[in-house]
Amino acid sequence: MFEIVKAGGWLMAPILLCSVIAIAIIIERYWALRYSKVIPKDQLPQVWHWIKTHELDATKLKELKNSSLFGYVLSAGLTASKHGRDAMKDSLQEAGTHVAHEMEKFLSTLGTIAAITPLLGLLGTVLGMIEVFTAIMVQGSGDTAVLAGGISQALITTAAGLSVAIPALVFHRALTRRVDELLVSMEQDSTKLVEALHAESSSNS
Repeated sequence: MFEIVKAGGWLMAPILLCSVIAIAIIIERYWALRYSKVIPKDQLPQVWHWIKTHELDATKLKELKNSSLFGYVLSAGLTASKHGRDAMKDSLQEAGTHVAHEMEKFLSTLGTIAAITPLLGLLGTVLGMIEVFTAIMVQGSGDTAVLAGGISQALITTAAGLSVAIPALVFHRALTRRVDELLVSMEQDSTKLVEALHAESSSNS
């Protein structure tokens, strides 16, 4: 393995670095974007129970805010609920934008890796072919070892670049899709809370 990396030339170093960063981002994001972590199943029923039993106070709101990303959104909406339905919806939307930014953290880096690693591989191909043609001009086409070395460098860097780029692109798309699904779920559950809360307020008034 080391011999293959060495044969690929100095461009293998940034390609390998990109692969390490991509793997770290993929693992971290899949761990951070678990449904049970972002939108705990029992969180909305728990909040509604607090509202019904009049237990929702500043301490509970702080606990909710720090419990999960969805909890952060709900706490923002509930804090603004006393100012009316529109204020609550605006606050939920603003918190949702913040949460979306938090969930998309590092995904742009992963997308960049998916885009640049094939280019690094292509650059290795170009440099390898330049080495081949330079050797042909200087020594003629008789020295097959030099020619094979240049061609080998070209092929190895191209293969390495694609080997990093393809999984990075697949996981970038998958993680982006997961973020979208989580945001839709948050929006639906937040809307349910807004409607239920103001329906309750209307019935009590």
